[in-house]
Amino acid sequence: MVKIGLLGYGTVGTGTAEIILDASGRNNLLREIEIAKVGVRTLDKPRSPQLPTGVLTTDLSAIVCDPEIDIVVELLGGLEPSRSLILKAINNGKHIVTANKAVIARHGEEIYTAANQAGVYVLLEGAVGGGIPVIKPLKQSLGVNRIQTVIGIVNGTTNYILTQMTQEGADFAEVLAEAQKLGYAEADPTADVDGYDAADKIAILAAIAFNDRIKREDIPCEGIRQIDATDISYADSLDFVIKLLAIAKANPDDDSLQVRVHPTLVAKDHPLANVNDVYNAILVEGEPLGQVMFFGPGAGKGATASAVVSDIINIVGILQTSQTTQKLDPLLRCPHEHFTQLTPIAEIVTRFYARFLCRDVPGVIGHLGTSFGNHNVSLESVVQIGFRNNLAEIVVVTHDVREGNFREALKEIESLESIDSIPSILRVL
Repeated sequence: MVKIGLLGYGTVGTGTAEIILDASGRNNLLREIEIAKVGVRTLDKPRSPQLPTGVLTTDLSAIVCDPEIDIVVELLGGLEPSRSLILKAINNGKHIVTANKAVIARHGEEIYTAANQAGVYVLLEGAVGGGIPVIKPLKQSLGVNRIQTVIGIVNGTTNYILTQMTQEGADFAEVLAEAQKLGYAEADPTADVDGYDAADKIAILAAIAFNDRIKREDIPCEGIRQIDATDISYADSLDFVIKLLAIAKANPDDDSLQVRVHPTLVAKDHPLANVNDVYNAILVEGEPLGQVMFFGPGAGKGATASAVVSDIINIVGILQTSQTTQKLDPLLRCPHEHFTQLTPIAEIVTRFYARFLCRDVPGVIGHLGTSFGNHNVSLESVVQIGFRNNLAEIVVVTHDVREGNFREALKEIESLESIDSIPSILRVL
C-alpha cells in the first residue's frame, strides 16, 4: 500500500478522500492507496466522509515528517504554511501533489529545485483549470510540438461575472454582489477580479509550455473592475465579447515570451467567445498540431479532486513499477532551470479598443486621427455612438500596434481640449 498524508480537509480535501474511499468502477490503483493522516486546524467539528480514529491530526508538521507516508497532498492553499510544509516534506523524501497555484507560481523555483535534488515529484494538475486535464497533456501529449500560444479563460469567478454582465446588461458591482451570494466569489474577491489568480495560473502554464521558469512578479496584470455595461454593449455591437484572458505567446522576434493577463475583446466566432459562466478553457496552438482547446469546469469539489487524485495515482503507478531506480520520469519531473525573459508590455503588438468622451466641438474625430497618426497608430474603425451627459461618445478600434506607441498617442490625446475623458481602454484579441 502507498500511504498518503492530506494537508487540509476542506472542499477539495474531502472530495479527494471520497474518490479514494469509493474505488468501485474507478482506476484499480486507487485500491493501493491508504489515507494515513489528514491534517486539519481543529478536531472539534463533524466531517464527511468520516475517517478512522487517529487519522485526523492538527500536527501538520508531523505528517510531512512521518517516515511511513509516501505522498503528501497539499490542499491548504495560500503561501504559508503551505510553502514551508511542502519544502519540509520534500526534504523528508516525500512526493508532492498540490492544487495550490499561488505557492507554485511564486515559489516554484525553490520547490522544484529542492524536489529535483531530493529525487521526488511535484505534481499539480489541480492547480490550473480545476478538473480540466491540461498540465499533463502539455508535458506529454503536446510535448513534441513547438508551442506558439497558450490563451486561457482560467478564472471561473470573473468569467461568471462577465457572462452575467453580457446576458443581463448589469454593471460590475451588481453582478459581483450576486456572485458572492451564490458562492462563486469570495467575500474578498481581489485575487479573482484583479486578475492575480489568472496570473498565477498562466505563469504555471507558460513555464510548462515553453520549458522555462517564469517570474510571476513580472507578469503584467489587469482585472475587470473597470468594465461596465457600456463597454459590454459596444463590444456586442462590434461582434465581440469581453473575456478576462491569460495569454502566453512566443515572441517571433527574439527568445522572450509575452505573458500577460487582462480583459480582452474576443471576436464572437473565436473558440473562447462562447465559454461562459464558471467554465474554463485553455486554447493551445503549436506546430505541427495547430489548435487544440481544453474545456471544462474550472473549479469545484469534484472537478479539482479529480485532478488531484489523478496525480496521486500517477505517482502510485511509478512507485509500483520503478522500485529499483532513483531516476525521475523525465515526462513528469520539472526540467526548468532558467528564467526566461518576458517581453515588456510596451513592446507587445496588439489591437486596442478605446472609448472617448469628447466635447461637442468641430473636428474632434480629426483631432483623434491626427494624434494617433503622429504615433504610427493605424485605426480600423472610428464610430461616434451618441451623446452621454452632453458629451459625444466615440469608440475607436485600432489595427495591430506596438503598445508603447498606443500609450504615447493616448497621452497626446488626453491633452487635447476637445477630450473630456477616456473611460475605457481594452485590448483586442
